[in-house]
This record gives sequence, C-alpha cells and structure tokens, in this order.
Amino acid sequence: MDTGLFTANNIWMMIATALVFFMHTGFAFLEIGLTRQKNTINILFKNIFIITSGLLLYYAWGFNLMYPGFEEGSAGILDFGGFGISAPENGMTPQYADGGYTWWTDFLFQGMFAATAATIVSGAVAERIKISAFMIFVIFYIGLVYPIVGAWKWGGGFLDSWGFYDFAGSTVVHSVGGWAALVAIFLTGSRIGKFGKNGKPNAIPGHSIPMATAGVLILWLGWFGFNGGSVLSADPELTSLVLVNTSLAAAAGGIGAVLLNFLMYRNLDLTMFLNGILGGLVGITAGADLMSPNEAIVIGFLAGLIIVLGVSFIDRIKLDDPVGAVTVHLICGIWGTLAVGILGSLAGGSQFLAQLNGILIIGGFCLVSSFLILGGLKVTIGLRVPAEEEVEGLDIHEHGMDAYPDFINE
Repeated sequence: MDTGLFTANNIWMMIATALVFFMHTGFAFLEIGLTRQKNTINILFKNIFIITSGLLLYYAWGFNLMYPGFEEGSAGILDFGGFGISAPENGMTPQYADGGYTWWTDFLFQGMFAATAATIVSGAVAERIKISAFMIFVIFYIGLVYPIVGAWKWGGGFLDSWGFYDFAGSTVVHSVGGWAALVAIFLTGSRIGKFGKNGKPNAIPGHSIPMATAGVLILWLGWFGFNGGSVLSADPELTSLVLVNTSLAAAAGGIGAVLLNFLMYRNLDLTMFLNGILGGLVGITAGADLMSPNEAIVIGFLAGLIIVLGVSFIDRIKLDDPVGAVTVHLICGIWGTLAVGILGSLAGGSQFLAQLNGILIIGGFCLVSSFLILGGLKVTIGLRVPAEEEVEGLDIHEHGMDAYPDFINE
C-alpha cells in the first residue's frame, strides 16, 4: 500500500472519530431538551463524566479487554492483553489493520464508541437517579461489561466465529446500553407525577424542544462517523454506500414514526418525529454495509413504526423513560440486528439464527450484569434521590448550581 492511500485512510478515520465524539453533544442536547430545566446541570455533568471516565477506563484496560488478540483454539470468551496501551512494532505502518489506520487512531475511534453505551442509560433515568450511584455504574459498565461484550464480536471472540454480524453496533453498542437502561428504569422507579392513581401516564414536557431537535440533527451528523468510520478505511464505494444507507434509514424512520403517530393519535408530534429518526439510525447500524438503499429505507421505516408502538408499550407497563432510550436503542437495536438475517447480502435462515443467538446471549449477559451492578448500588448507597430533592431539582441539591440563573425553575 502506498503512503498516500494509507494517509488518506487514517485521515478519514480521524474525522470519523471526531464525528463520533461530537455525538456526545447531540446526546447532551437531546437529554436536556426532553427533560425539565431544574435538572439540566445534572444531565450535563453525567454526560461529561461518561466521556472523561470512559476514555481513561478504555485506556487503562478496556481496549486490551475488548481486543485481547484471542489465540487460535481459544474459547473466545474472555482474555486480557494487559494494562495501558503501547503501539506494536507495526502500529504506525500500513501493515497494521490492512493500512486502514494507525494503532493510535484505532484506540481513539473505539474509545468514542465505549462511552456511548452508558450515555444511553443517562437519559433513561434522568431526573431521579443519584449522581454518585450513576458514576459508580458507569465505571463498571464501561470498564468491564462493554469491552467484554465487544470482544465477543469485534475482538474476534466466539460470537464472531459463530457468524454473528453487527457492522457498527446495533447490538454491541446500542442494545448493550438499552438493556442497562431497561434495568435502571425498573430498579429506580418512575418520576414523581409520571403515572396517576389510575396508572395512566402523564406527560412531563421537556423544557427545550428546539434544543432536543438540535441534538437529533447533531446525532444524525455524528452517525456519518459512527457508521462511515466502521468501514475502517476510506474505501470510496463502501463508505459512500454506508453514508447513503444511514441517511435514508434515518429519513424513513422519521417519516414512519410521524405517520403512524398521526394515524393513532391525530397529532403531529415533533418528539416522536425525532425519535423516529434515531430509531432509523439505530436500526440500520447493524447492516449499513450490506443493504441496498431500498432495503435501508424499509429498515428505517419499520424502525419508525416500532418507535411509536414501543414508546406506547413502555408507558403501558409503567416504565418511565423520559427520552425513549429503551425503544430507540434496545428495541430498534434488536430489530436492526435481526434485519441482517432478513434483508441484505447475508439474508437467510442460518444468518437469522446467528443474529438471534447473538441478541439473546448479549442481552442475557447485560441484564444479569446490570442487575448485579445497579441492584448492589440500590441496597447499599441507594439509586434514587429523596422526594424533596427530586421535586426541587437535582441541579441545586446535587450540584449547588442552576443552569439558567436568570430564570425561575419550573
């Protein structure tokens, strides 16, 4: 490989890394926009902690836990390459990663993904979880659970050898976060006032829908790096196809959600429109490199329908998810992963079974791990803030600050 091509590949991967990093701005804007202003500082603090601690944990051991270099004949379940990171002899040359990028770019790109899983949980339990409990959870989930699961597929582990396919993380990233979000919501309980005495859900409007809209558009832009970077080179044909499929699925997801929501409720709900876009993005992530544009539209449109039905279902079973994280990341993540066995170049019965096996195994591991971590925190330091603090706002009680000091909290 010539030096020019190697450099071009590496530059694209660094741009993709920056785009994935920018997604954390999108997550932050979305979460604070869909929640009340009295909890803004709390949500921003959680998101910043996720990025900073996540990168350090991934440096300390996560990267080598996720990419341990399983030896031939290994069970491919758990291995460890050692603490810290140091570039191998060929790490800065075209001999590393088929000339797609350098060792350092590899670490940073994968490190951006690691933090995303915990960010999903942040929005799901917004406005009532103790900041201390959440921080401890993040350390265990990013530090151990995510890299172990990632090793099973992307690190060359047993799921990879079984034929399980997940291009950019519908399951390995989004469902991993979604399963934890589901457990966290269940153990933490709903916000005060979310469900009435008759069990009917009450709407708790967010304080800035324009900010939530900006967050979704930023996330859509960031997904160009999330999926486009997962090509792991600047391959012109495949990278272009992935970006086209990603955008078409997002657009179809938004349209699908707004249409079904209108048919069911006779209103044009912007928040459902926004979550439909995100659902389409999550849905296409597992197979963005395998699908035709037509198939990407189908996957995204069905993900949009799933958003409306999923959000309604989560409300009916009395789980309080302020930002729709479980529906977007877990349910649409499952759909997108299964879609690899239904549509695209790998479609077939054996592939569908491989996808289903991967979902069940990863889901079971994440459920058990989340229950152990969050359940342990609940019986020790507690998960939930006192009722008085929840009513008055976490910003003042947990941080002693107000995000909008010139305005009155509502």
